[in-house]
Amino acid sequence: MRRAAITLGAAVGVFGISLGVVATGAGLSVPMVCAFSIFVFTGATQFATVSVLASGGTPIAAIASGLLLGARHVGYGLALHRLLPASRRKRLLAAQFLIDESTAMATAQEDPALAEGAFWWGGLSVFVCWNLGTLLGAAFGDSLGDPGDLGLDAVFPAAFLALLVPHLRRLDGRFAAVAGAAIALALGSFTPPGVPIITAGIGALLAARLVRAEDPPTGDAA
Repeated sequence: MRRAAITLGAAVGVFGISLGVVATGAGLSVPMVCAFSIFVFTGATQFATVSVLASGGTPIAAIASGLLLGARHVGYGLALHRLLPASRRKRLLAAQFLIDESTAMATAQEDPALAEGAFWWGGLSVFVCWNLGTLLGAAFGDSLGDPGDLGLDAVFPAAFLALLVPHLRRLDGRFAAVAGAAIALALGSFTPPGVPIITAGIGALLAARLVRAEDPPTGDAA
């Protein structure tokens, strides 16, 4: 689990370099980029915000786009409610690390006792590597060139796909993946940024719950 978390963090950190390059190109200073990654610690939201600014959008439009994508974390919190510690202080700290990767690592554990450890290892590893990556990209972006030419844009999707593999072993996971992908593809061409992700996430959760509700309980007959 620790090795997987560190490997995932390193992969996401490489993708963070791309954010640093893009953010400074949009007019943010290096300290602003670093603060952005520390306090707004969610890659998709950061990229959405920076993309709006880079295209000439207003700060209000950029914040609205980021908030729209960030809404998916409400679902993450609900999914991890029973897996995280009961202490309010620990839950407040955990909120900082409630991201796609930590949620995926925690929910992929069949043993609930291992889920909390997977959450913390995944969140901390990605936090450290992501912020180092954005710092490198912001400080040395001019010498790195276009992140797409280096293939950095493919690292994060590949790493996240690897996180999905354990979920596909279960029937509800497969149904959720198919439902989410279908909704995202259907809405991606004509809805505002962020809407396909949120809608697909809701659809995936509903599909998984539907399969669980119809799956008959196992056990010895009375």
